[in-house]
Formats: sequence, C-alpha cells, structure tokens
Amino acid sequence: MSLAFNLAWRQLRSQWAAGEIRVLLLALVMAVAATTSVGFFTDRIQSTLARQGAMLLGADAVIVADHPIPPRFAEEARQSNIQISHTLEFPSMVLSGERSQLSEIKALGEGFPLRGALMIQQNGGTAHEAQTIPAPGTVWIEPRLANSLQLQEGDSLELGNSRFKVSAILYSEASRGGDMFSFAPRVMMNAADVQATGLIQFGSRVKYQLLLAADAGAMKSYTDWAQPLLARGERLQDLATARPEIRNALEKTQQFLGLAAMVSVVLAMVAMFLAAMPYVQSSQDSYALMRCFGASGKLISRILLLQTLMLAVIGSALGSLLGFVGQLGLGWLAGKLFVETLPAPSWQPALAGFIVGFATLLAVMWPSLLRLRNVPALHILRQDIALPSWSAVWQYTPSVLLAFGLIAWHAGDIKLALAAIGGFSALIIAVLALTRLLRRLLLALPQQQSGAVQLGLAAIRRRPRLFMAQVLGFSLGMAALMLLALIRGDLLHNWQSSLPPDAPNRFVINIQADQLDAIKAFFKQEGLPTPELHPMVRARLTAINGKPLDIASYKDERAKRLAEREFNLSWAADMQDDNRLLAGQWWTPDQAGQPLLSLEQGIADMLHVKLGDHLSYDVAGQPLELTVSSLRKVEWDTMRANFFALTPPGVLDAMPANYLTSLHVPRNRENMLNRLVQQFTNLTVIDVAAVLEQVQAIINKMTSALQYIFGFSVLAGLIVLYAALVATRRERVKEATLLRVLGASTRQIRQSVWVEYLAVGLMAALVASLIANGLAFYISQQVLNIPFSFNWQTSILTIVLAMVLIPMASWWVLRRFLRFSPREILHST
Repeated sequence: MSLAFNLAWRQLRSQWAAGEIRVLLLALVMAVAATTSVGFFTDRIQSTLARQGAMLLGADAVIVADHPIPPRFAEEARQSNIQISHTLEFPSMVLSGERSQLSEIKALGEGFPLRGALMIQQNGGTAHEAQTIPAPGTVWIEPRLANSLQLQEGDSLELGNSRFKVSAILYSEASRGGDMFSFAPRVMMNAADVQATGLIQFGSRVKYQLLLAADAGAMKSYTDWAQPLLARGERLQDLATARPEIRNALEKTQQFLGLAAMVSVVLAMVAMFLAAMPYVQSSQDSYALMRCFGASGKLISRILLLQTLMLAVIGSALGSLLGFVGQLGLGWLAGKLFVETLPAPSWQPALAGFIVGFATLLAVMWPSLLRLRNVPALHILRQDIALPSWSAVWQYTPSVLLAFGLIAWHAGDIKLALAAIGGFSALIIAVLALTRLLRRLLLALPQQQSGAVQLGLAAIRRRPRLFMAQVLGFSLGMAALMLLALIRGDLLHNWQSSLPPDAPNRFVINIQADQLDAIKAFFKQEGLPTPELHPMVRARLTAINGKPLDIASYKDERAKRLAEREFNLSWAADMQDDNRLLAGQWWTPDQAGQPLLSLEQGIADMLHVKLGDHLSYDVAGQPLELTVSSLRKVEWDTMRANFFALTPPGVLDAMPANYLTSLHVPRNRENMLNRLVQQFTNLTVIDVAAVLEQVQAIINKMTSALQYIFGFSVLAGLIVLYAALVATRRERVKEATLLRVLGASTRQIRQSVWVEYLAVGLMAALVASLIANGLAFYISQQVLNIPFSFNWQTSILTIVLAMVLIPMASWWVLRRFLRFSPREILHST
C-alpha cells in the first residue's frame, strides 16, 4: 500500500505541474462550491423564512384551548429551555360614554410576542416597535376602534368592571395570522387586569393560548411529546396548520430550493465527466509505461483509487471553503431583506459538500478506472483516444445510478426526483440518437469539397463520440438552467397573481337576499367596483352513504371539529379560476337543479369522502341529500371567497340563505366601511387587512430569496460549464496544430471551430429547450401545483445564446495557442 500511495502522490504532483489535472480539480471545486454555497445559503434562508412565518403566530407553535391549559405543558417547556408566554382572547363590549363597540380583547402575558413585534403609535409620533406589553391599567386599541368610539391617546374606556387609559394606538400585531377572520377591532391589555374586569365567568367563550419558541430541534421534540397528550378542546398550532397560504408558499419555496440544489449536482456531474477526459488521456502513457515495467492491474487500480480519494479530499475541502465564503456575501446582502439577521449556517451543507465531492468524483472516475487498469503496454506505440467504445457504455451504469441517487437526495421530493431523472434520461437518449443520425447524414454527404465548413463537419465525422459528449454536456447544463429559469418564472407569476396589490382585504357577511340590489347601488354610488355576492346556506352533515355521522370515529382533531360544525353550502354555475378540478366532472347548464355536490379535496380526504358518495345534510330542519360529483383544489391564498361545498344553481334556491362578498378597500377609503355598516346595520365586516399585509410581506421575502438562489445557481453553473469547456481544450489544440502543419490558415481554423461548435450549440440548445419545457410543465402541474405557461422567449434566447456564446467561448480558449509555432505545441504535447 505504501508503494501505491507514494506512486499515486508523485503522479498527482506531476500531473498538477503539467496542468492536466487542474481542470478536473477546478471542476470538482466548483461543483462542491456550487452545492455547498447553495446549501449554506438556503439553509439560512429556510431558517429565516420559518421565523418570518412564525411572526404570524407570534411564536413557533401555540397550544390553543377553550379552557385553561393544563400546567404540565408549560412546565415541560421550561424544563426543555423553551420560551413561553400566555394570552387570553375573548369578545366583549367596549364602552366610551354613550358609545359602545363589540371588540376582541387580547390579554397579554410577559414576553409576548415570542416572534415578531407589535407596532404602536404613541404621543402622536410614527409607529414603532413596542418594547413591552401594555402596563397594568392601560390598553392599546386599533385605529378602527378609535374611529368608531372617537377615542384618542390618553382617553379612557370601560371594560367590564374596570376603566382603562388608552396609552397607544395598535397598528400591527405579530400573532394575528393565526386567526384569519377579525370580526371586531382589537383591544390589548395586560393579563394581570383580566380578573378585576369580571368579564370571564363560567361559560364565557375564551381562547387560552400557550405560546412556544425555541430552535427547530427542541420544538420538534416538544411537539412530539405534547401532541399525544392533547385532550378534547386542545390543539397544537404551528405555521403549517394555522395559515394554509403561507404553508403553501413555504412548501413551494423549499421545493424550488431543492430544485436549485439538484441543478447544481447536474452541472457538477456534467463538468466533471468532461473534465475527466483530458486527465485520462494524459494518464494512459504513464500507466502503459508502468505495464511495460511489470506493474499489475491491481497495483494500477490502487494507484488510481488513491489518486481519486486524494483529489476528492482536496477538492471537497476547497469547494466547501469557497462555498462558505461565497454565501457570506449573499447572506449579508439578503439579510437586508429580512426583519431579523440571517442565522448562522449549520454544518450539514459542509458535510453534504464532502459527500457530493466524493460521490461525484468516484462516479465520474469509475469508468476511467476500469479502462486505465487494463491499458495495454502497446499504448506507448499506439496513441489510442481515451473515449469508450459503444460496447463499454455499461461501465457508466454505477455512475448513472449514483447520479440519480444524488438528484433524488437533493430534490427532497420523490415526484420531483422522478421527474428530473426521467427528463434527463430522455435527454441523454435524445442526444445519443440525434448525434448518431447526424453522423450518418454527414457520412452520406460528398466529401470532396474544401473549406472551413468542410473542416468543421469533418471534425464531427472523425470524432463522433467526442461530439456526442460535448452536445450531451452542454445540453444537460442548459436544460438544468432553463428548468430553473422556467420554474422560477411560473412560481413568481403564481405568487404575484394570487396576491396582487388589490387582493381582497375585507369580507362582508350577513347580507340578506332583499339587500342585494341596495348593496350594489351603494358600491356604485361610492365609485367602487361592484363586488361579487356569493350565496351561503348553513347546513349540518348528518350521514355519509346513509350511515349516520360518527364524529368519535375520526382520529384527527381537526376532522372532528369540521364534522361537528355547520357547513356553508353555496351554489355556482361556473367554477372560479382559483379552483382546479382534480376528479369528476363540473356540471353543465342542463344539470341545474340536480342534487350534485363539488367538494374541496382537503375536507373530502379528512372526512373520508370519495367521488360518488352520498352526503345527507340537515338545512334548518329540511333533509337534503347530495351526490359528490367532483373534487376540487382551492387556492385559499387568493383571499377570495371560496367554499368547501358547492352545488349547481337551483338545488338550494328554496333554502334560507344569506350572502357574503370579499373586496379590496384602499387605505384612503376605509371610512366607506363605516357608512356601509351605518346604512346596513345587520352587516358584519371582517377585516383581513393586517393578515394580508403580513402574508404579502413574507411572500415578497420568499420572492427575493428565490431571485438570489436562482442568480447564484446560474453563476455557479456558468463557472462549472466553463471548466467543462476548458477540459476539451487539449484535443482541439492538437487538431488545430495538425491543420496548421497541413497548411490551414488561422482564418480557416477559426471558421471550422465556429462551424463545429455552432452545430454543438444548436443541437444542445434544441434538445435542452424541448426537455426543459417538458420537465417544467410536469413539475409545475404535478409537483408545485401551479399553472404552467410556455415561455417561448426563454427558449429562443437559449438557442440564440448557445449558437453565439459556445463557438465564441471555444475560440477564445483556443486562440492563444495559435500564437505559438506548431513545432512548439507538438513538442509540448
């Protein structure tokens, strides 16, 4: 082993001095740097996005109950070094002189909020972050309550048996996101003042909350411990369960980050496969000479394996360090986009970088190891090209399998991984078929012509496997970057369209049928668009397929709550554009009045309802039986009025119904809501503006994160692809030199290079565009569940850039060698 190690180390130093191994090491370093930098950065971004999302709850998780929370939950949290805080929420009338207003009271314990901040205004200044909770004897009130009761800072109001001083105007509440619908304005008080008010009595409707905050590991351990202990009326809320629109956005962001990491692996494999070619060519002479002196294939295998491991250690270490340094600048820049400083990265991306470095280098070098261990001694006399024959393709099987495994690992989603593996496999097959077809066409053409075009085409005919390798490398790289660009565009467009600046920020409910015309006239008089009015019928689910509903049979606590509460049924002739049909058929106009039902997929799964099931409802004492004819996916993050259950028109017409609507009210038109309620006193206005602002802020930050990740992945990809381009330099320099010896001019060589690489770029771009668009379509539709729009501009731009930049870059790499005489170059090679 010591002999093999010494020989491996000496050859490694010799090859480094000769420059042959530098390209491979550069490709490995860039590959690991791309993986680790994206890993480090995404690790920090994901942590920050999770914290930003937690601002909607005021904590990382919240235990919510309709009764005092058992002390054991708080005690366990303290023992686990988890921060805690308590709050109480309940409705109550607020009095100010002769005026009164139903309000939502929130009593705060010390330390609230654990995540995020409360924004208040005091002494007529600008809104700022509150450093404490309201002092005992004081309250903070929202502007709409101040307007309604004509209160100012310093005035007094009554709550139950107590009188409080208004010490601040509350502008933003960190924890409002856990409670989507705000039926009444908020009043915040100190929890120590609750008992004196006398507002909480036996039977009072109070929501008790225990807020929790810690690192991800501690929170997971705690939630795993607490979840089985939750009793009836208790539930554990985190971001995923509290806010579906933020959960969806976070899931899509994480999937995109996984896609970006996966693209880095593909680029790494492409560059290193190509960079291994000159390394193998330069090594053949050395190992053939060793065979002349009696070296066995076993010894050569040990030397090659030790060299590979040395390269892997050096390249992985340098790449991880470079990746860490590279993400520091990105982290500093991106940190300005977030409320909090980006947290320090964990050590996992560095470990992942070493795993990727070792795995990819072994995968790339394995076919070369098999060939070099059996290199014949006659190679000293016969300078065989180090490209494998078609029959040796099986040697790449372990490499391909390992590459697929790395793709699946980085993707983090089985559907995404399978789609990528299938797409890239199709690309490889397409390139193999097209290059062989092109070679046959070129062989069929007359070969008597002379000139630069003929020289370029002749190079393709002479070296079909090298041409295939180049097309394959460039097409894989372009397909990976195009896929990332297309998915990024669709994802950003989906977010922007789901939450535009004029997204609904108010809901109005309890509209009666005889008020519809008057409501429309009111909005017309106010100069605002007439909102769409949706009918709503209250109904209780009593049976599924004739079997009485057994609420106790549902294991999930949320399923129990959904089953025992009343449903809001509605009807619609057409499906809204933020709904997507998953199963069954939407009804046609001639099916109006038929007892059909379209259910939202989530609630159908939760209640174990399938297509074709018969659901029995009780509507104000009237039985109603409906057949499930379709299942829908609802994009709740659009903030528009949507329903779990819909029927065709004519089914619920005879049932008692009221109406609701959603609308966008600009800040300067909020007084219109007061006039609306004064004219129609039965209406209830639900304010979701605060939640909408928080959701939009988080979406904007996730959008910025995606932009940075995409930009850095493209940069890393360009660096890795450049390493792959340099890797084929030796063969091109040798051929150009031979052409000069035979009398070719520099102009002819330049034109022949442009012809050859124009063909490489065109074929690679066409295949890449086809595969990338197909993959983007599948991933958008099936993985991310977002609409796909074919971006022909990106495809055209990719083809044009490939046809210009690839020949230009190839000539740029080659041109400096043409300054030397052919004798100097041939002696050096």
